[in-house]
Amino acid sequence: MTPHLIALDIDGTIVDYDDKLSDRVRGAIRACREQGHHIVIATGRSLSGALDVANRLGLTEGFVVVSNGAVIAALNPNTATGYELVHVETFNPGPALTRMNHALPTALCLVEDENLERWASADFPVGDLAAGDDLNIVRFAELKTLRATRIVLRELHGSREEFADAVEKIGLHGVTYSVGWSNWLDIAPEGVSKASGLARVANDLGVDQQHTVGAGDGTNDHEMMEWVTHGIVMGQAGQRLKDLGTVITGTVQEDGLATALQDYFELSEDAIRSAMR
Repeated sequence: MTPHLIALDIDGTIVDYDDKLSDRVRGAIRACREQGHHIVIATGRSLSGALDVANRLGLTEGFVVVSNGAVIAALNPNTATGYELVHVETFNPGPALTRMNHALPTALCLVEDENLERWASADFPVGDLAAGDDLNIVRFAELKTLRATRIVLRELHGSREEFADAVEKIGLHGVTYSVGWSNWLDIAPEGVSKASGLARVANDLGVDQQHTVGAGDGTNDHEMMEWVTHGIVMGQAGQRLKDLGTVITGTVQEDGLATALQDYFELSEDAIRSAMR
């Protein structure tokens, strides 16, 4: 088979909501790589969170698209960090932060800057951020002076409906955003998404768009599903994402990603078991 670009979301796709990676999912991903396909992690996580998963998968080369497409890095075991930054998109977070604070004054705000450092108005609840995501706590006003690859808004109070209404009232312009789980809002530079990052990676790899596969479960996967030729949607995803996918597989708890990769790439059980080792 022609080498494909396989773009994989992390949370709810590669790992479950307790950050557990099953042997079967790991084996299926590694078996695809052994067939010659390009495994590309595409996530809303920061670079450090993506690198942790890449390490658990045994990936030492290839690309990671992080911060919902704003940051692209190439894995390189010959560097001290294990990666090289390829592309970083930034924007002025001031106007968006001002609107957000007016609509949701009790919400926590986080800005990831052009150096991939994270600055926040207060500590986030334990488990909200990936391991290794250290925060610099500063006054809210200081957040507006940074250049941002992304903004995160986290509201600890109120219902999902109240949060969605407040987000609608913010009326953000000039940036793109997606509402995630637990009253969580991700804001990226205008025109930036997992899809825009993957298009850059595909160009660098020389992979035609017709040879692209993507798997995900969240609102920040919508553009990716529209961009890839074969879209794998996890069973627990919302209906809107399911409408955009090519196939709907099992849930993350059912190792749905492994099943979908096995079916599409015709992986044998022996190949998956061998790659688990």
